Amino acid sequence: MPGESTRNKDEEIRDQAENEPEESASEDVREVLAKKDEELKQAQDRVLRLAAELDNTRKRLEREKSEGIAYANESLLKELIPVVDNLERAVDHGTEDIKCQALLDGVRMTLKSFLDVLAKFGASAFESVGQPFDPNRHEAVMQEESAEHPDMSVIKEFQKGYMLRDRLLRPAMVGVARNVKNA
Repeated sequence: MPGESTRNKDEEIRDQAENEPEESASEDVREVLAKKDEELKQAQDRVLRLAAELDNTRKRLEREKSEGIAYANESLLKELIPVVDNLERAVDHGTEDIKCQALLDGVRMTLKSFLDVLAKFGASAFESVGQPFDPNRHEAVMQEESAEHPDMSVIKEFQKGYMLRDRLLRPAMVGVARNVKNA
């Protein structure tokens, strides 16, 4: 019968336990418990590390997603900036001739529309003239000796620089003062 074999095994285990000294059995139990406690601590540590790693990954993905949304139009805005430059040059070189006034007004309105679109998406020009030269925002294309301006300050702007929120879209092309005393 199947029940008899189970009963026989249980009896054998009891007989062995009764025959072994009690101290060795308790030491074995302590060792097993100590091993299991150590395994439990290691498993808890792994769980905590995995939870922290999962949380860090979630935060990184959220940050990348929000940056992706905020800067998704960056390449398009970079392509529109030269169009704005050309419109600004057209306005600067426009004549006040009565015949061309309507055309010049149309170019001004188009330029304003482009600037409004850039601003709507977070892009804006920044001023450079009179500011200290910053290699992170300016691209120096010339140096000019000047006793009137502080050394390494921007005295001319050849092309406006643009920012997209806090990121540089295009550096400003500038001329930088070189103080005669320091030269």
